[in-house]
Amino acid sequence: MPWMGIHDPSTFVIAVLVFLALPGPGTFTLLNATGRSGVRGGYTALAGLLLADQILLWLAVAGVAALLKANPILFHAVQYLGAAYLVWIGIQLLRPAAGQRTGGMIALTPGHYFRQALLITLLNPKAIVFYMAFFPLFIDPATHRGLSTFATMAALIALLGLAYCSLLIAVGHTLTRRFAQQPTLARWLRRIAGAFLIGFGVRLALDS
Repeated sequence: MPWMGIHDPSTFVIAVLVFLALPGPGTFTLLNATGRSGVRGGYTALAGLLLADQILLWLAVAGVAALLKANPILFHAVQYLGAAYLVWIGIQLLRPAAGQRTGGMIALTPGHYFRQALLITLLNPKAIVFYMAFFPLFIDPATHRGLSTFATMAALIALLGLAYCSLLIAVGHTLTRRFAQQPTLARWLRRIAGAFLIGFGVRLALDS
């Protein structure tokens, strides 16, 4: 049932958590800062990650909002493309990640965690593409409330990111070593996330 113009809010929350759980540049940036400078370093890096995420998120919102207002039929087409994009990401996660460094660390300089974490996220070209594909899937054109709907989605993403990353910071150094020493763990996390994303994409395409 839509809530605040969000189609299937429970699936939205689960999808965000799945993406947060995927090891990536942001995850390893956070763990590296925590391992080197403790909780304070971790939260400094997290502030940069969250700010960059919101910047990219609202850039995507501007494009999605304009599309929704200009051409509702085209918006539905974008919803199907977004669902296909989720399925494609899921398939890529299920495939062997040969040559990828799932446990690689991001080089950070103590005292500059905020700026470096901000740039690492902003310079990731996949992030804004993801948001452009992700948002339309969870917007109900019949009940959406414009800015209020987008602001609610952005706030949920920020709160979930803060909660999940706080957990990473709490167990940061131990988790860093575990990812580095057990690539099988990271590989299984990718596969589980991939299966979820394929399921989300199919379900959302059928509901659109």
